Amino acid sequence: MKRFITYIIISFCFVVNSHAQQDEQMSMYMYNPLYYNPAYAGSKDAISMVAAGRAQWVGFDGAPNTQWFSIHAPLLFKTIGVGAHMVHDEIGKRQRTSMFGDLSVSIPVNKSKESRIALGFSFGADIVGFDFSKATVNDVSDPYYGMNVSATKFNMGAGIYYYGKNHYIGISAPRVLEPSIKTDKDVIQTLNMRHFFLTGGYVFDLNSVFKLKASTLVKYIPKSSVTTDIDLSLLSYDLLWTGLMYRFNESMGAHVGININDFTIGYAYDFPINGLRTYQSGSHEVFLQYNLRTKKNSFISPRYF
Repeated sequence: MKRFITYIIISFCFVVNSHAQQDEQMSMYMYNPLYYNPAYAGSKDAISMVAAGRAQWVGFDGAPNTQWFSIHAPLLFKTIGVGAHMVHDEIGKRQRTSMFGDLSVSIPVNKSKESRIALGFSFGADIVGFDFSKATVNDVSDPYYGMNVSATKFNMGAGIYYYGKNHYIGISAPRVLEPSIKTDKDVIQTLNMRHFFLTGGYVFDLNSVFKLKASTLVKYIPKSSVTTDIDLSLLSYDLLWTGLMYRFNESMGAHVGININDFTIGYAYDFPINGLRTYQSGSHEVFLQYNLRTKKNSFISPRYF
């Protein structure tokens, strides 16, 4: 009975007449902005790569399991940015693999050229599949029973990103289109609702040893509620990151990261504070970031996002 209820909850969340958030959730969003804003491409003085994985709601049958990879680089003195990002997500009986290319154009907005504003676009496709043939159900007349549907759908995204050494703010829609699948049972319709992301952050120099980074990510879906993440991270000796995060009315957690030359390795744990807290043991997330710099840029001042 518990497994059947779990299946119904997961299906309800991701079968499209629901207006809940469908884009993959990430607690350490500040390390992988390219995933939700193509204007971030080329914003670093390096070829930057990020790999991340998240096991959400551990202990909950059919819970989300997600992996990300992104890469981007600046061209023509940072005027052009190019990149690509990929994600694979599984939840319940649904799988989605997304592959997008990113392109940005930026201009400096001050004399030192440290602050820039960028406009970005992404183009790619989502490969989505629903396989209910192995689902455990009590009623075989259920319209989902035995259904196996897959499709590849083109999509595109857009964003604006303003940033400097110690600050950033951006707004984006990583999937502008709302593709749909039609079946003979007319059960699944829209694959993706349009999502909007607003993000921002600032690094405060507390003293020569400690820096405090405050950041937020606001997610909005029309006809649905707004989700807001808030994060506070402390950088010690330009080496160790420690932080706390809070997702309004949903979860809270902590994370840690360490800078080793051009590598950053991190781990985050968050647990729900809503009704899901009694059904699972929290979510785990890991990431690895690497910045490949040229000799010319080997000793530039550090960037904090």
